[in-house]
Amino acid sequence: MKYAWMDEYCLSKKGAQKDFKEEWQATRYMIGGKMFVMQGGDKYGTPIATVKLEPTFGRFLREQYKDIVPGYYMNKEHWNSLYLEGDVPDDVFRDMLDQSYAIVLSSLPKSVQKELEA
Repeated sequence: MKYAWMDEYCLSKKGAQKDFKEEWQATRYMIGGKMFVMQGGDKYGTPIATVKLEPTFGRFLREQYKDIVPGYYMNKEHWNSLYLEGDVPDDVFRDMLDQSYAIVLSSLPKSVQKELEA
Protein backbone atom coordinates (compact mmCIF):
# COMPACT_ATOMS: atom_id res chain seq x y z
CA MET A 1 0.00 0.00 0.00
CA LYS A 2 1.30 3.40 -0.99
CA TYR A 3 0.14 5.19 2.18
CA ALA A 4 1.71 2.82 4.72
CA TRP A 5 1.79 5.66 7.27
CA MET A 6 -2.02 6.00 7.31
CA ASP A 7 -2.76 3.67 10.25
CA GLU A 8 -0.22 5.27 12.57
CA TYR A 9 -1.27 8.77 11.49
CA CYS A 10 -4.97 8.16 12.15
CA LEU A 11 -4.30 6.56 15.53
CA SER A 12 -2.04 9.46 16.55
CA LYS A 13 -5.08 11.75 16.68
CA LYS A 14 -6.47 12.42 20.17
CA GLY A 15 -9.16 9.91 21.10
CA ALA A 16 -8.88 7.97 17.85
CA GLN A 17 -9.77 4.30 17.98
CA LYS A 18 -9.78 1.60 15.34
CA ASP A 19 -11.96 -1.43 14.77
CA PHE A 20 -12.77 -3.88 11.98
CA LYS A 21 -16.36 -4.08 10.75
CA GLU A 22 -16.62 -7.69 9.56
CA GLU A 23 -19.77 -7.28 7.44
CA TRP A 24 -18.18 -4.38 5.57
CA GLN A 25 -14.72 -5.94 5.43
CA ALA A 26 -13.43 -2.52 6.45
CA THR A 27 -11.25 -0.95 9.10
CA ARG A 28 -12.83 2.06 10.74
CA TYR A 29 -11.09 4.90 12.55
CA MET A 30 -13.41 6.59 14.99
CA ILE A 31 -13.56 9.35 17.55
CA GLY A 32 -16.26 9.49 20.18
CA GLY A 33 -17.98 6.55 18.49
CA LYS A 34 -18.22 8.31 15.12
CA MET A 35 -16.23 7.27 12.07
CA PHE A 36 -13.83 9.72 10.45
CA VAL A 37 -12.04 7.27 8.10
CA MET A 38 -12.99 3.91 6.65
CA GLN A 39 -10.42 1.77 4.88
CA GLY A 40 -11.79 -1.02 2.74
CA GLY A 41 -12.28 -1.83 -0.90
CA ASP A 42 -14.55 -0.99 -3.80
CA LYS A 43 -16.72 -3.60 -5.53
CA TYR A 44 -13.62 -4.97 -7.26
CA GLY A 45 -11.64 -5.17 -4.02
CA THR A 46 -9.41 -2.23 -4.96
CA PRO A 47 -8.20 -0.61 -1.70
CA ILE A 48 -9.82 2.73 -0.81
CA ALA A 49 -10.01 5.09 2.14
CA THR A 50 -13.20 7.07 2.63
CA VAL A 51 -13.22 10.37 4.54
CA LYS A 52 -15.72 13.10 5.41
CA LEU A 53 -15.03 16.51 3.84
CA GLU A 54 -16.83 19.81 3.40
CA PRO A 55 -18.81 19.35 0.14
CA THR A 56 -17.10 22.17 -1.79
CA PHE A 57 -13.63 20.95 -0.84
CA GLY A 58 -14.55 17.37 -1.75
CA ARG A 59 -15.77 18.47 -5.19
CA PHE A 60 -12.59 20.51 -5.70
CA LEU A 61 -10.40 17.48 -4.92
CA ARG A 62 -12.41 15.20 -7.20
CA GLU A 63 -11.85 17.68 -10.03
CA GLN A 64 -8.09 17.76 -9.33
CA TYR A 65 -7.38 14.04 -8.85
CA LYS A 66 -8.82 11.10 -10.76
CA ASP A 67 -8.11 8.86 -7.74
CA ILE A 68 -10.55 10.77 -5.51
CA VAL A 69 -14.19 9.88 -6.16
CA PRO A 70 -17.53 10.37 -4.39
CA GLY A 71 -17.72 8.28 -1.21
CA TYR A 72 -18.07 4.61 -1.99
CA TYR A 73 -21.29 3.30 -0.38
CA MET A 74 -21.57 6.58 1.54
CA ASN A 75 -23.33 9.94 1.22
CA LYS A 76 -21.79 11.28 -2.00
CA GLU A 77 -22.00 14.91 -0.91
CA HIS A 78 -20.05 14.63 2.35
CA TRP A 79 -17.88 11.54 1.89
CA ASN A 80 -15.03 11.03 -0.58
CA SER A 81 -13.04 7.90 -1.38
CA LEU A 82 -9.38 7.90 -2.31
CA TYR A 83 -7.83 4.97 -4.17
CA LEU A 84 -4.90 3.88 -2.02
CA GLU A 85 -2.88 2.74 -5.02
CA GLY A 86 -3.41 6.05 -6.80
CA ASP A 87 -1.35 9.17 -7.38
CA VAL A 88 -2.66 11.62 -4.78
CA PRO A 89 0.29 13.26 -2.96
CA ASP A 90 0.82 12.30 0.69
CA ASP A 91 0.32 15.87 1.91
CA VAL A 92 -3.08 16.10 0.18
CA PHE A 93 -4.18 12.81 1.74
CA ARG A 94 -2.94 13.93 5.18
CA ASP A 95 -4.97 17.12 4.78
CA MET A 96 -8.04 15.06 3.91
CA LEU A 97 -7.55 12.92 7.03
CA ASP A 98 -7.04 16.03 9.20
CA GLN A 99 -10.17 17.69 7.85
CA SER A 100 -12.27 14.56 8.29
CA TYR A 101 -11.11 14.23 11.91
CA ALA A 102 -11.86 17.93 12.59
CA ILE A 103 -15.35 17.73 11.05
CA VAL A 104 -16.29 14.67 13.07
CA LEU A 105 -14.74 16.08 16.26
CA SER A 106 -16.75 19.30 15.87
CA SER A 107 -19.96 17.27 15.54
CA LEU A 108 -19.48 15.67 18.95
CA PRO A 109 -21.06 17.17 22.07
CA LYS A 110 -18.98 19.97 23.61
CA SER A 111 -18.43 17.90 26.76
CA VAL A 112 -16.92 15.07 24.71
CA GLN A 113 -14.73 17.53 22.76
CA LYS A 114 -13.38 19.01 26.01
CA GLU A 115 -12.73 15.53 27.39
CA LEU A 116 -10.75 14.58 24.28
CA GLU A 117 -8.77 17.81 24.31
CA ALA A 118 -7.77 17.39 27.97
